[in-house]
Amino acid sequence: MRRAPGVFTLVMAAVAALAAGATMTAAASAAPPATGASLAHPLTAYVANSNSGTVTAIRTATNTVVRAVKVGHVPFAIAITPDGKTAYVANNFSGTVTPIRTATNKPGRAIKVGRFPAAIAITPDGKTAYVANNGSGSVTPIRTDPNKALKPIKVGKGPLAIAITPDGNTAYVVNNFSGTVTPIRTATNTALKPIKVGRLPRVIAITPDGGTGYVANALSRSVTPIRTATNTALKPIRVGPHPVGIVITPNGKTAYVTDNVPGTVTPIRTASNKALKPIKVGLDPEAIAITPDGKTVYVADNAAGMVTPIRTATNKALKPIKVGIGTQAIEITSDGRTAYAVNTGSNTVTPIRTATNKALKPIKVGLNPVAIAITP
Repeated sequence: MRRAPGVFTLVMAAVAALAAGATMTAAASAAPPATGASLAHPLTAYVANSNSGTVTAIRTATNTVVRAVKVGHVPFAIAITPDGKTAYVANNFSGTVTPIRTATNKPGRAIKVGRFPAAIAITPDGKTAYVANNGSGSVTPIRTDPNKALKPIKVGKGPLAIAITPDGNTAYVVNNFSGTVTPIRTATNTALKPIKVGRLPRVIAITPDGGTGYVANALSRSVTPIRTATNTALKPIRVGPHPVGIVITPNGKTAYVTDNVPGTVTPIRTASNKALKPIKVGLDPEAIAITPDGKTVYVADNAAGMVTPIRTATNKALKPIKVGIGTQAIEITSDGRTAYAVNTGSNTVTPIRTATNKALKPIKVGLNPVAIAITP
């Protein structure tokens, strides 16, 4: 899932308010299901409603709302454990994380973290959740059993996104204001030397083999590859203006980058780190997701309220799909059958059948939904 301009503005406003002495959405990065993981529930989508202080649980088999779960102030990001048993919700204005048991959809006790938590990622073994505290310049590790916060780890300024390598050994934290990425060794929860990237880095995606992380630099018009074996930045890749979203195909061969300003998506061949011809999509593309089989990329257009499918075999954009107003996030079920577009301005989620690229009836959720995660 990716966040869109309105959500990013919310984080920036929160940080500005902090700087002014005032009291004061974002990505959830979930690890792939562990081998042999046992799920005690059907597939459920969890939607964070920033202005309602709730998370809406949606049963994907029927596209019906199960219930609204009360969490903290401005729920902003969600990640789900690989076994699908717990969803962790970062409450941006509360400085807390709320665990939700997916079998009962009941919230547990809120876990105190840092100021303005903006992103959360969970290790592949499900033992630790890492929370990026945008207002504290830190990352809080949470032991998922027994839901206890550990000592915060100091990183750079404005941490806004996290990705964890497939082997679970390293978490990479994108420091939006510092123009750096901080690697964290998960075995010891120690921060390593920051890696210099571009200006205003927004997101990071890691190849399935764990060899390379790709960082989208919003103000540098570039993507910086990072070799994870050495934690060194490679030559930046020139893309379109204001790159803000990135996804990598399951085979690891291509990264797709949303260029927010010109309304394009730039494919990058990971073998050569060469940018290919940009693909025209909509007015304001940002959120991006890919089907598990890697055949189709879905790009959410915040301004137009559209989702554009792209066939990865040809890098051709298909007919846009009308969804709702202000599409801020998109996520696809693990079986690849349905994509869910989160429409912040409409207070809805629109299911899209991927076989036909047909939008189904919108599902009413809470006020200003900004993030979504789906059980594996």
